[in-house]
Amino acid sequence: APGGTGMGLPAAVRDRVAAVHRGSALPERLRLYDGWAARYEQVPGTQRERERRGAVGVPADRRVPTGCGGSGLHRRGFRCLHGVDGSAGMLERARSTGLYQELRLCVLGREPLPAPAEHYDAVTLVGALGEGQVPSTVLPELLRVTKPGGFLCLTTRSNPSNLRYKAELEAALGQLEQSGAWQKLLAQEVEYWERATTEEESTQGTGYISGVVYIYQKCPVPHLEEG
Repeated sequence: APGGTGMGLPAAVRDRVAAVHRGSALPERLRLYDGWAARYEQVPGTQRERERRGAVGVPADRRVPTGCGGSGLHRRGFRCLHGVDGSAGMLERARSTGLYQELRLCVLGREPLPAPAEHYDAVTLVGALGEGQVPSTVLPELLRVTKPGGFLCLTTRSNPSNLRYKAELEAALGQLEQSGAWQKLLAQEVEYWERATTEEESTQGTGYISGVVYIYQKCPVPHLEEG
């Protein structure tokens, strides 16, 4: 657990985080991310910092699409990484790392993923499923590009301003599981997910918010019996 209490983030950073999560129009949010791209990974306690420290373990020779935080996967031997982002600035930052075989501009939840069906062994969407970010309606599209038997790693936050979105997301996750589209392997609460931007969002005065990691496996297509 992190030591100390309080927000721990500079006021300018807290304001920028709040700006990209509140209900601003999509073009404005993308403009903010474009302007933030060069310094995004340097902010302590943010999602990108955590992505540099850890990653979900799937076989290293498999094809994995991920966002601009694929360095953790790369350190663990993954070399076939594809990434998408709605921000051209974020994509340029990702391209400069040399970690990705392919990077494409795509606004998740509004545009189809630039990949054929059943293309990826694993799909990760970390730090993007939240209020004012990627809508939960993106889930079928994530499933579409995942191979049968492949894995999906998704995350969301549990801070007060994201609870409505989290409830909607978990309802959508449950509906897909009930329909037989995938099976849940893990739903793990993470107490110290990232730095809080306000005292109201902080979990019991720790200066941090909590979150959840979900891992699902896409169900294989059933074989029809002959005759």
